[in-house]
Formats: sequence, C-alpha cells, structure tokens
Amino acid sequence: MNHAVGQSKLYESDFCLWVEDTVSKLKAQNFDELDLENLIEEIESLSKGDKRELKNRLDVLLNHLLKRCYIPTPENYRGWELTIREQRKQLQRLLEQSPSLQGYLLEVFAEIWQVALADAQKDYPQIKFPDDCPFPKDVEAILSAEFWII
Repeated sequence: MNHAVGQSKLYESDFCLWVEDTVSKLKAQNFDELDLENLIEEIESLSKGDKRELKNRLDVLLNHLLKRCYIPTPENYRGWELTIREQRKQLQRLLEQSPSLQGYLLEVFAEIWQVALADAQKDYPQIKFPDDCPFPKDVEAILSAEFWII
C-alpha cells in the first residue's frame, strides 16, 4: 500500500517522471509496482482526447461548409475553403490513426450539426440555413465532396 501512495504522489508532483517510471516498469514487466489507478485514467483520457478533437474539427468543418454553401460573399470563399480543407485533412489523419472513430463520427454527427448550425445562425442571422443537414452523413463524402459546386 505504501508503494501505491508513493506512486500516486509522484503522479501528482512530477507527471513526466511518473510516465518514465511507468514505462520502465511496463518494459520490465513489474506489473505489481504499477500505479494502476492513474495509468488507467491516463489511457482512458487518450481516447477522450481523440474524441474531443474529432468533435471540434467536425464542428468547424460543418460550420464552414454551411458558410461556403449558403452565404453569398465570394470574397470569403477562399478562406472558408482553406479551413474546410484543413479540417478534412486533420480529420482524415485522426481517422487513419484510429479507424474506429468513424463510427463515433457518425454517432455524434447530428449533435455536432446542431452546434455548427446554431453558430452559423448566430453569426449570420439574415441567412436562411436549412434546419436539416443537407450534407450526406457519409464519412467519405463529408471528408471530400465539394458541396458548393453541385
């Protein structure tokens, strides 16, 4: 028990040293010396971070797709298209690293659509945006189609 308390204190006082110590113990297969509670928490947080990033990037992507498709200001098109391209690129990288996040993207799509729509409506109250998402809820299309050309 005393060892676990020491590991927990190390986690709280010097995270980097805690990580190095944990890696060393894992490599040496000293599993009984691991600070399991904090190790589990850190591993869980890795997935949560990826999910949070996916939601944030999808939000920006959908918001800029709405702007590009519904706001008739050609002087802004290039900036919106550059943002769309960057968010798509980062989402593709995230999905390549963790393909299982494709299912999560589809799971949160409706929620994020509502957030992006609300932001666009607030920023451009004079524009009539569609209440229902006009974009296919298909990962491939969302990450590649130029909906404003159609």
